[in-house]
Amino acid sequence: MREPIQKYFQVGTIQWMTHPPVSYDIVSSVKTIATDAFFCAIEVGKMPDDETRDKVKRILEQSHLKVCYGAQPRLLGPKLNPNDIDEEGRKKAEATLLEAIDEAEYLGAKGIAFLAGKWAPETKDLAYAQLLKTTRNICTYAASKGMMVELEVFDFDMDKAALIGPAPYAAKFAADMRCTHNNFGLLVDLSHFPTTYETSKFVIQTLRPYITHLHIGNAVVKEGCEAYGDQHPRFGFPNSANDVDELVDFFTVLKEEGFFNAKNPYVLSMEVKPWADEDGDIILANTKRVINRAWALVED
Repeated sequence: MREPIQKYFQVGTIQWMTHPPVSYDIVSSVKTIATDAFFCAIEVGKMPDDETRDKVKRILEQSHLKVCYGAQPRLLGPKLNPNDIDEEGRKKAEATLLEAIDEAEYLGAKGIAFLAGKWAPETKDLAYAQLLKTTRNICTYAASKGMMVELEVFDFDMDKAALIGPAPYAAKFAADMRCTHNNFGLLVDLSHFPTTYETSKFVIQTLRPYITHLHIGNAVVKEGCEAYGDQHPRFGFPNSANDVDELVDFFTVLKEEGFFNAKNPYVLSMEVKPWADEDGDIILANTKRVINRAWALVED
């Protein structure tokens, strides 16, 4: 493509992946991203305390970045499950998602993203009903604030083993949700396509009416290899599934399916994290290089 990617997408990065909190200060990380003109968007998550939240809010207010909020760590860390068949467990997951909406609003985000929880074959239908209940409740609350709720599609049997996907099941869930709430959408991630044994074309075409947000990244799906599963290693990581060619294919499918929207661009965030002792800023530059190369190879 001769035109810059920023014409058609609000390119972002996921702050807690780019700079994992165990190694990086959140405020410094947000400032680093906010001072990089490559980015039009940033995805942040739960803040550790009020002081940090206020400092991050102040940076974001100055940045002209589109702010997105990921509630996934709120669920994954304490192992909360929004489709828990135990009603008390489900309510705990719902409570943190309602809190996420309030924090997202404070930070300037117009919605939240989350993921489904683990499931078991014998209770899958009940888990599905529980997830509908949770999602409808948080969508109702979000709608009162003019905000969106997005469900990220994950693997169903490899790592996160979430109830939603694969893509056809995600489409069914999204259709059920759209029957009652128009502020619901799906977030799809290139790094998850290998973990659900699907292609970019299949996922994008299957979920076309419901996609509201995009992620890109990498995955290792060869059992026994380092970083196996949903670990989001850098592009070029040994034995990994995605690189320039796969990203070219992803962009090409998005173009063919009408996702290049200059007037109302989708958020397209990189979800890539340093592995072991790798440097987050080098991995960030790595990802931008891969994006630039892949974009240049997409036919006009």
